[in-house]
Amino acid sequence: MTTRIAVGVDLVPVSRVERLLADNPAAEQDIFTPREAGYCAAKRNRPAHLAARFAAKEAVLKALGTGLGPGMRWTDVEIVNTPLGQPRVRLSGGAAERAARLGASSPEISLSHSGDYAIAHAVMFLQTTTGPDGSSTDDASTDEG
Repeated sequence: MTTRIAVGVDLVPVSRVERLLADNPAAEQDIFTPREAGYCAAKRNRPAHLAARFAAKEAVLKALGTGLGPGMRWTDVEIVNTPLGQPRVRLSGGAAERAARLGASSPEISLSHSGDYAIAHAVMFLQTTTGPDGSSTDDASTDEG
């Protein structure tokens, strides 16, 4: 058993998320949990905060090696904040199952937004099994996108 660092990053135009939610208001409940929506609703620049959380969900899913895979929902990755404002990840459903299969640590994330862009970076440790030739035998893959 070896430990591998898994990283995911995502950059999203704030206007893309804003347009998605304007064109399809029901999408908000498909993508964001009530806690996430409530947190962002209290912010002055709501679209930028929603876009940063969308980017964080993508980054976490990339670190898990799947993107939004079968049996997963956007709300399986929830971005919450500590009392001091530090973002944290809560996994549930298919994303939590995937993380458990990989022996993943709790993801660490960083979010930022400026102008029309929001970015998020996720890092976690995965416990991987190596074969006799040293190659990984887990089912995690690298993300090229």
